[in-house]
Amino acid sequence: MAVEVTPEEKPKEENSLPLLRKEELLLNLGPQHPSTHGVLKVIVTLEGEKVVKSEPVLGFLHRGVEKLAESVTYNQFIPHTDRLDYVCAMYNNFAYVRAVEKLLDITVPWRTEYLRTIVAEVQRIIGHLFWLGTQALDIGAMTVFFFTFRDREDLLDLFTELCGARLTTSWYRVGGVERDFTQKFVDDLSKFLVTFDEKIDEYDTLLINNRIWLARTKNIAVISGEDAVAFGLSGPTLRGSGVDYDLRKVSPYGAYDHVEWTVPLGTKGDTYDRYWIRMEEMKESAKIIKQCLAQLPSGPFKADIPQVVAPPKEQVFTDMDSMIYQFKLYTQGFKAPKGDIYCGTEAHKGELGFYIVSQGEGKPYRLKIRAPSFVHMGAFDFMAKGYMIADIITIFGTYDIVMGECDR
Repeated sequence: MAVEVTPEEKPKEENSLPLLRKEELLLNLGPQHPSTHGVLKVIVTLEGEKVVKSEPVLGFLHRGVEKLAESVTYNQFIPHTDRLDYVCAMYNNFAYVRAVEKLLDITVPWRTEYLRTIVAEVQRIIGHLFWLGTQALDIGAMTVFFFTFRDREDLLDLFTELCGARLTTSWYRVGGVERDFTQKFVDDLSKFLVTFDEKIDEYDTLLINNRIWLARTKNIAVISGEDAVAFGLSGPTLRGSGVDYDLRKVSPYGAYDHVEWTVPLGTKGDTYDRYWIRMEEMKESAKIIKQCLAQLPSGPFKADIPQVVAPPKEQVFTDMDSMIYQFKLYTQGFKAPKGDIYCGTEAHKGELGFYIVSQGEGKPYRLKIRAPSFVHMGAFDFMAKGYMIADIITIFGTYDIVMGECDR
């Protein structure tokens, strides 16, 4: 029997407009993609072109470097550190030898501290030039790439003069450095610094009024200082959010507390602030290098510990037996005391730390590397959520990641 429904009882339409169907798209970005800065895969969930979720997938470049450290002596592991961040090998060398020296309680000569600081800041400039060129290229500003790589070549030539290599350098040593500066190195570096500030202004001129650059960097991937600290961010990525934390100031090493320089800080915590921080850091690095060259003290460039540091080539031995004995001590590996230490160094990307566990042998029992590229990827989903798929590439670049450092 049909039931009659009165007009008052008829259901009302909730919305007269047609409903839009929402769909999410799952996109695999990488691992073979030119703008992921290495073999990195990111599983991106999209709603239209807006990022809902982004999950980094690491491990495509894993080489087991931390495990390799267990089978070689402390000195033999130095070339392995070159291959972590292969763009800036000098910083990896520096951070590692500082950790071993802390384990052994070694004090290096005062001249060595200045030599190391100068080379570290040259490496910082190289790293930031590489970052600026590739970040600009990813966004579409090709001219900046040519300019920064032009100047980077001059500094890589300095490394060739210093140690015979451009990228995989292995110049730092436990207790010192491999060799002293040549006069040509000092002269060429001083000549480079004369015009470097003008070159930084040149890069800035190409970008500061570029509306594409500004649209792709301002208010993109914003992260507050509190969130940056919570995610363990460091370096320009942290200081771009206004957090005043730099290991060179907080826990000075090298010659950093004997020269005048400032720590640039951002305000908004966006991609543009992190760009500005790196531009300012290059200027500060140039100031540090100039002061260190002016104050460079005389003296040895290696500590007087034959069982740890190979003697200089010019050293004269009294007899063949003493020479053989000294080199055996060096090549067979020195005995480190039992214990564990952590030592962090302010690299161009952020805090690069080495944690070493020693069982009193000539090689590490365990070694763990705190790589800033790896730590920063932990904040990727948080910083990318809500932005467009095109911004994903910009966010890769804002970290200045190198996958050799992520996949240790």
